[in-house]
Amino acid sequence: MNIQKSIADVAKEAKKVRWPKADTLIPLITVVLSIATFAALFLTIEDLAVAELLGQLREAFGNLRL
Repeated sequence: MNIQKSIADVAKEAKKVRWPKADTLIPLITVVLSIATFAALFLTIEDLAVAELLGQLREAFGNLRL
């Protein structure tokens, strides 16, 4: 199977797909972007908090030698 036939098959199948209308698609995109933004902010804040905690632990226990 060559590349041109594969591309032609993909284009043929893409024409069969029922793509959503804009009035359906835009709210769904908004939901996905909102969730992604919330997750990114949450993970950033969590990462900063853990980094601060580890820094404080390193500072508190850095003088100990076992």
